[in-house]
Amino acid sequence: MNMRPVSLNLAGRARIGSKGKHGRLVLSFSSMDGVRPFAETIQKAEVSVFQVATDFPESDGTAEWDATTLVVVELTAGRARGLGYTYSHGACAEVIRDKLFPLIDGCDAMDVAAPWNRMKEAVRNFGQRGLAATAIAAVDIALWDLKARLLGLPLVKLIGAVREKIPVYGSGGFTSYSDKQLRQQFEGWVDEGITMVKMKVGRDAVADPARVRAARKAVGDSAGLFVDANGAWTPKQALRLADAFAEPNVSWFEEPVSSNDLAGMRFVRDRAPMEISAGEYVYDAFEARQMLEAQAVDVLQADATRCGITGFLQTAALCDAFQVPLSSHTAPALHAHLCCAVSRARHAEYFHDHVRIEQMFFDGSTVRHRDGFLQPDLSRPGLGLEFKKNDAEQFRR
Repeated sequence: MNMRPVSLNLAGRARIGSKGKHGRLVLSFSSMDGVRPFAETIQKAEVSVFQVATDFPESDGTAEWDATTLVVVELTAGRARGLGYTYSHGACAEVIRDKLFPLIDGCDAMDVAAPWNRMKEAVRNFGQRGLAATAIAAVDIALWDLKARLLGLPLVKLIGAVREKIPVYGSGGFTSYSDKQLRQQFEGWVDEGITMVKMKVGRDAVADPARVRAARKAVGDSAGLFVDANGAWTPKQALRLADAFAEPNVSWFEEPVSSNDLAGMRFVRDRAPMEISAGEYVYDAFEARQMLEAQAVDVLQADATRCGITGFLQTAALCDAFQVPLSSHTAPALHAHLCCAVSRARHAEYFHDHVRIEQMFFDGSTVRHRDGFLQPDLSRPGLGLEFKKNDAEQFRR
């Protein structure tokens, strides 16, 4: 058989051009920029904690806050450095240093699955979810980013792309905002080309319908309008509010009741006129399966800063199996690659706080939307983000 020599880029430079015995083509690799693509071990691990004040006091249906904590993990293997992060409490840095870093010291940077399993086992006796899950997530994200950088691939290409870009919805509209602030934020996003927006409700059931009508007036009739109660209501309260929100054409009602109340979520989902969503507090695939089996949501959410990239991909596989759409929660710079690599992804949340922080802390195209979409930069390996250490230093805790 006459086969023409070809060349392609894979993990640096891979060339197919010579024939061995029986006419078989020989594949050989050379490194990119001096970085060995394989058999690199993790030599250095660092974790840092930063706290950034909000630009205005913020609240939702069940919480108030005036600052956000960012925990950053950096892993080094060879000449590559992987970046991971989570939005959590600073205490998770101690878990990372004391419990997780010893498990990955000297590990092959290509093997992401084995550290994931070991980290889950290591936190068993003090809880695999919540704080410990966010600690694992930050390390897991850094491991995936490191592997992709060593291979010279954008993360979306390492996983396997299914689309070039993902639409975003602008997320903010906090209950602490005045009507004027809400209107200005939403009008700004629509002017930038974002076609969907989400606001917080749940603080005042009497005032919320009027706030939602004001939001509809601000964005016009064609924009998608979402609300998020952050689990503030009982099932019957939520159902009454859902009827009120239907008039201004709200199409998405997030966490109308606590996501721990799967029966309550199902009650509202079966009766509300709009889609019901939840999943931001899903810390592993087991919890995702429980929510899907309960038929509690029309759209499942997942947050890689809480479940890691590994957990996000596991959750996406469950969405495939249950034929339920997936939407990413917050951290848009991270989720751009992931949402372009999973079939059921519908959109990514462009959350006001995290957009602001990620633009302050990272360089990369996914820190900003373009005409309402996030698109991974295929010219950069890994997540395509560079940590702006000097800029971040003033926020170190």
